[in-house]
Amino acid sequence: MAYDDLRQWIAALDKAGELKRVRTEVDPILEIAEITDRVSKGKAGGAAGGKALLFENVKGYPGIPVLINQFGSARRMCLALGVDSLDEIAERIRGFLDVKSPQGFLDKVKMLPMLADMGKFFPRTVSTGLCKEVVRRERFSLFDLPVLQCWPKDAGRFITLPCVITRDPGTGKRNVGMYRMQVYDERTAGMHWQRQKVGAEHYREALRKSAGAGTADRSPAVDIMARSSGGATLAEGTRPGGRMEVAVAIGTEPALTFSAIVPAPPEVEEFMIAGFLPQKPVELVKCETVDLEVPAAAEYVLEGYVQLDELRTEGPFGDHTGYYSLADQYPVFHVTCVTHRKDPVYSTTIVGRPPMEDAWMGKAVERIFLPLMRLTIPELVDVNLPVEGVFHNLMIVSIRKSYPGQARKVMNAIWSLGQAMFTKCIVVVDEDVNVQDAREVVWKALNHIDPERDVQFMLGPVDSLDHAARLADFGSKMGIDATRKWTSEGVTRPWPEEIVMDPGIKAIVDKKWKDLGLE
Repeated sequence: MAYDDLRQWIAALDKAGELKRVRTEVDPILEIAEITDRVSKGKAGGAAGGKALLFENVKGYPGIPVLINQFGSARRMCLALGVDSLDEIAERIRGFLDVKSPQGFLDKVKMLPMLADMGKFFPRTVSTGLCKEVVRRERFSLFDLPVLQCWPKDAGRFITLPCVITRDPGTGKRNVGMYRMQVYDERTAGMHWQRQKVGAEHYREALRKSAGAGTADRSPAVDIMARSSGGATLAEGTRPGGRMEVAVAIGTEPALTFSAIVPAPPEVEEFMIAGFLPQKPVELVKCETVDLEVPAAAEYVLEGYVQLDELRTEGPFGDHTGYYSLADQYPVFHVTCVTHRKDPVYSTTIVGRPPMEDAWMGKAVERIFLPLMRLTIPELVDVNLPVEGVFHNLMIVSIRKSYPGQARKVMNAIWSLGQAMFTKCIVVVDEDVNVQDAREVVWKALNHIDPERDVQFMLGPVDSLDHAARLADFGSKMGIDATRKWTSEGVTRPWPEEIVMDPGIKAIVDKKWKDLGLE
């Protein structure tokens, strides 16, 4: 099912028994976060993941409900994307990737239905939208929104589930990213786009243009997001007053919110992915004060800009690693206009020690984008990003091994893939290992390795949240070849067979099992 807006999605959650309405007064400062943490971890007496929560009586914000944990289970992720299984979307992607160039007229005719389906994915601009039911160019404040403070040592309140929309100053390509935003005051917030994110690259491109032709390539401005905490400075020649326009949508339909976190190929806009997932185009509307388009049915839209000659300390923030990410210098978002629906719903999330809501979103990315990984790594059989590895610390992959050294080739291929470049540890196993079964992986992997021979280290970019790295954004990674070793890989000793019972005996015991009275 495709949802028109957040409210239709909330109604669907309610109908499916996946929503809990909370009418007791709660405080957006720490209290909502503590309640949600207990529910998402199963500490409230339910299953891990719990239910989506709609807080209808938020202290200081009468009439503005807060939705949280909307994606916090496997079932809700499927509901959000309108499928019974995430594998349905993976199969759809695989179908598009398997299309071959038409060889004749009949082949071209057969492709027409697929081409017609592709037309459903493209976003379309409409004249106005529900997000403009209320337009506030003056007399607005970011504190009018029930923004949460999630953890005691957070630097303040943070907008945690925004769809941040930017445009490449060179190509005009749009990007939708999810970057937390620390609210500084009524009209400014931090824009936490880490240096490897697309929003940060758009910012650097704007800096290059501001620095002037002929100097941009060697200007320190192009590396502004790479500096360590407190050491970021602007380039000589950067013109004061330079701006990059930004829009932020809060409270969008679920496929679009999810699309803001997916590792999209560089050529594909997230608005396209948000249309592909539910098979329905995203409707966009022009902003009031900036030259950007935003989702027409969003609950809130913040319009504004980042000033190119301005940085400010952002953080600390209790992050998805389970630790506070450190304070650092980031651009400042200035709000020029706020538009919203009548009686808006505020959508947010909390991150911290796993498992939490983002765990289920990350597992959905893992399943859906496996076909895209196979484009570059065709021998890939399956992938598991364990939740406890917070997605960038551990990846377990199984491969169809065909030649010596192939596991190491796969490691390096993964480290060259977009956001997968941050993976700290990669474990490669044979195709007969179920990577989703941690017990089987540990048993077989540890039996198959000679540590000195099968573990390799390399240096490269690491996630900005990796507090153990020797430098910010730069550190070491480890790959473990846990496949069976061949003589062509230098192992001359015989490789032992795995212990397996005779099938005939198993069948005999199966027939006797009930009579044995051992259940």
